[in-house]
Amino acid sequence: MEISRELLFFISALGAFNGLGLGLYFLFFAKPKHTSHYFLGGLLCTLSVRIGKSVFFHFNDDLASFYVQLGLFACWFIGPMLYFYTRAATRNDHRLAKHSKIHFALLIPIALFVFIRFPRAAFHSLWVDYLIYFIYWQWFAYIAAAGVVLFQTGFLKKPTETKNKSFAFWVLSIFIGTLLIWIVFNTAEYTSYILGAISFSFLFYLLIILFLFSKNRSSLLLLSPPKYGKKEIPQTEAKELTAALEHLMQEDKLFKNANLSLGDVAKKLNILPHKLSQLLNEHLEKSFPNYLNEYRISEAKQLMKSNTLFSLEAIGYDCGFNSKSAFYAAFKKATGTTPSKFKEEV
Repeated sequence: MEISRELLFFISALGAFNGLGLGLYFLFFAKPKHTSHYFLGGLLCTLSVRIGKSVFFHFNDDLASFYVQLGLFACWFIGPMLYFYTRAATRNDHRLAKHSKIHFALLIPIALFVFIRFPRAAFHSLWVDYLIYFIYWQWFAYIAAAGVVLFQTGFLKKPTETKNKSFAFWVLSIFIGTLLIWIVFNTAEYTSYILGAISFSFLFYLLIILFLFSKNRSSLLLLSPPKYGKKEIPQTEAKELTAALEHLMQEDKLFKNANLSLGDVAKKLNILPHKLSQLLNEHLEKSFPNYLNEYRISEAKQLMKSNTLFSLEAIGYDCGFNSKSAFYAAFKKATGTTPSKFKEEV
């Protein structure tokens, strides 16, 4: 019996301790930087402090009132952190910064006033009979508000239809886990007080498993992760690569290959396909297909002007288009007219 009690303490305390570490990671080190990471870090830190208080209080009834009160102080911020995390994570809300500042500008002074003015040691009955319930229902109100945000954005209604399913599962795990912890704490008199800590440990290790085994952590943590992260191609290198790329197109005429892929060109430049895509998108502001089509259409114009014997279909194939319809569509998009009308005019 003594061993199981020690094991229970170890599991519960380890979850709270590691949760605090993960919270600090999201607050200060998680990349790419995103507003939602700060609120998630705050949520994990406040939950960890609250859970840590529960663990030590369960195994040590003589825990000083100050530490008990500290856990309840952290509890005051769990709901707001969850609410603003869901808002920051699931939608591009330009009002978020203003609203979060207003909320915390009100919540922090209230918490400090109550914490200092009414210490639990001197006002035990006030805390037990009133303040604890007020804190828990404030927590639930923010959980409900977070649920509304998730419902409005489709994460609760149709999570399987969300474009980024791994992210949807991540956000819902955090929301449902926080709700379950609230339920456990509010039904502790019928079950066990330590279940809140165990529930948090379960939630924490679920998040850790998702985080560690995710192939793309940005896609797990963000609804729309940045395509290239923070790594930029230096201007000097970009100019050299652009010149080399233009040489391949103008001199070697790689664009005439209808099956030419991004990987083929990247291999010629001795760079990764990801880097070539970044070069085209960020420095030339073009996609790979559009970049190729510019050269193909330019070549088609020259052929139509210089060689009247070739059919338009033959010109399209010679320039790298793999079908007549693709040639006509790309030509009209680029020039505003059809190949046949262009040929008539020249």
